[in-house]
Amino acid sequence: MLKVRSTVLLIAVLALAGVRPAAAQDQIQGIDSIVAKIQRQIGQNHRQMIENVELKLGDTMLYADEVEVFTDEDRLVARGNVALVQTTNRITADSAEFNYKTKLGTFRSAYGIANIKPQIQTPAAGAIVVPTATNQDTDVYFVGEVVEKIGPRKYKITKGGFTTCVQPTPRWQLSADTVVLNIEHYTFLRNAIFSVKGVPMLYTPILYYPTKKDDRATGFLIPTLGSTTLRGESIHNAFFWVLGRSEDLTVMHDWFSKTGQGYGSEYRYNFSGLSNGEIRGHVLKEHGADYAQDDGTVFTRPGSTTYEIHGTATQMLPERIMARGRVDYFSSIAEMQSFTMNYTNAYLNQRSFGGNAVGAWGAYSMNATVDHTEYFSSTTASATSGSWPRVALTRNEKLIPGTPLYFSAGGEYAGLLRHAQDTSDPVNDYNQDVTRLDFTPQVRFPFKKWQWFTVNSTLGWRETHYSRSIAIDPVTNTTTTVESDLNRRFFTMQAQVLGPVFTRVWDTPDNGYAEKFKHSVEPFLNITRTSSIDNFNQIIQIDGTDIIVGGTTQYAYGVNNRFYAKRPLGPGLRSQPREILDVQVAQTYYTNSQASQYDPRYTTSSNAAGASNFSPILISVRGMPTDEINATASIEIDSRYLALRQVSAGGSYSWSGRVQTTASWSKRALIPQLLGFNDPSNLTQAITAQSNVHTKDNRFGGIYSFSYDVLLGRMLNQRMSGFYNSQCCGVAFEYQTFNYGGITAGLPVSADHRFFLSFTLAGLGNFSPFNGAMSGMTR
Repeated sequence: MLKVRSTVLLIAVLALAGVRPAAAQDQIQGIDSIVAKIQRQIGQNHRQMIENVELKLGDTMLYADEVEVFTDEDRLVARGNVALVQTTNRITADSAEFNYKTKLGTFRSAYGIANIKPQIQTPAAGAIVVPTATNQDTDVYFVGEVVEKIGPRKYKITKGGFTTCVQPTPRWQLSADTVVLNIEHYTFLRNAIFSVKGVPMLYTPILYYPTKKDDRATGFLIPTLGSTTLRGESIHNAFFWVLGRSEDLTVMHDWFSKTGQGYGSEYRYNFSGLSNGEIRGHVLKEHGADYAQDDGTVFTRPGSTTYEIHGTATQMLPERIMARGRVDYFSSIAEMQSFTMNYTNAYLNQRSFGGNAVGAWGAYSMNATVDHTEYFSSTTASATSGSWPRVALTRNEKLIPGTPLYFSAGGEYAGLLRHAQDTSDPVNDYNQDVTRLDFTPQVRFPFKKWQWFTVNSTLGWRETHYSRSIAIDPVTNTTTTVESDLNRRFFTMQAQVLGPVFTRVWDTPDNGYAEKFKHSVEPFLNITRTSSIDNFNQIIQIDGTDIIVGGTTQYAYGVNNRFYAKRPLGPGLRSQPREILDVQVAQTYYTNSQASQYDPRYTTSSNAAGASNFSPILISVRGMPTDEINATASIEIDSRYLALRQVSAGGSYSWSGRVQTTASWSKRALIPQLLGFNDPSNLTQAITAQSNVHTKDNRFGGIYSFSYDVLLGRMLNQRMSGFYNSQCCGVAFEYQTFNYGGITAGLPVSADHRFFLSFTLAGLGNFSPFNGAMSGMTR
């Protein structure tokens, strides 16, 4: 009885004092629950909570030392160690005024964090996806004297800033008088200062910064800084514009301290897997510049305005026709070769454009091509080749009923281009454009009775009509293109013999590499008989169709050595045989020695090498002992002098996707007795190599590549580049040395030294400039 009376007395005292336990409080509409050590009902619409206050507001929790709730205004005031937690967002402050229904309010001396989850990339057709360095969430940290929560994921910060750097001491920060931080959209800053390690680096009166979960956000990209011997210091800027889910546009500007500036753009679209493309264009506007030469003189390079355009497109047309288009065009070969930062592109001497359409309907197929390619031998001389157009129709091979024979046929109409011009010396101009109509039916008989010995025999007939031809002056032996058509007709009989095939198997259960090895020896003989072609020398020879030498029998013979290993595909998996080494030795004998000058199977066969009844001896080697290692080699040996004509070798190594290394070596040898190989100026020997290394998480990485001319003993090109990525920022650099010897003349420097630097910030992308600098290094 005494205990009951004491409890009643305590409740009465608390009621008189206005203090009641949390469990005794009436629920406030908009507040799911209240936890506090002490609660007071101060007025009809005024309630106070003190010590360890916790308020649950739907998906939001509010913590503070003291909270006052004004129910008639749906407002609360929190003081002391205030913390507002909403899913992955959090704000801490000294004090706050907060609408507990709208969950909006003002926080003073505040610090917060908001999480941006990356958008899940789906394989749906029509989306352009920009690769990112990581697939982690991005945390945005913000601080301010006053932070106003003006939306579910939107904050107005006064005299504060933000960063996406998660380190205890952020590497960078953007601060401003006013910041409107819009999570998963754009952040607006007025009077913004960009600081690195607390040191102010950049001021801008207005700045928009993307804080979006989508990897593709419209805005300015981080500039790339650079310097080259030829064009001086450079700044490369770009604006990225998202036109839609499936298309975007990048506008670029380049500034060069020594020569001028450039303008470019890139448009990309991907409406479906069969409808996509991109096109890039650039205009380089340079003024005259002076360059000091080694002899003390000054070379003035005149100003110029040049352009480049590159693009590809794929489109599915009605009737199941797939169309493709491409363009790689420039106005100046000298500017293109010196402007590009890609060593391979610097040696390209051609510009081209064209398209292709292919379709198949049952046993019939069609291939239509338009191609215009211009090759430059100097800044003023070029030769054009291609087809305008070329349309081929093919009847696929089909068994002739009641016989073991297979029949196929093909026809082609081609408007072939072959002309040249030299603006400095028009006397060398010529035009051998020709229209060609070709028809090629064929019958094939396969003999496959024995697995170890097979023979494929074919009999073909070819009829070709040319709209123009070549006339030969019997006195001067000079040639002239005449407007006289020409017909060519010949028959071809061919037999492809493989075998007999010899094999041997070794069981090696204790071998650490493979449990079995197999060696297969496969001799082969291909016999081709072509009937006579009396008007061969009158044919305008453009491609392989035109350089068939008649009245000859060719015997292509050799042997293939194939080595196999039966290895497990992985731990716990069954073993499977794989080819690890292939060595082929081949040669061709021609009854008509003229045919040796036109055989495309041998790279050193040409008119300059002279006619011979025997082709070079070709040795081809290919090795692939593991998935990580691949190597090839090709050797051609002159059959008359048993001397090396040409050799090339290359290989690659890849480890766990983190190390990729490639290397190649080629050499063209000197044979004093052989025409075309007896000129020391035609000798070549070069080594090229590249190694790409990066960590598993792609945080650190680098590329080193070089090209070395062995005969001249000089480095043609070196490239060193590297990058570092953290969660919030990154840096990449590239250094090149480029020797201009051997490419288009007229440049005022013999070598170009190039350096480029680029930064990345979380949520803000960068780019590779139009000339290819930093290609593959930006993130």
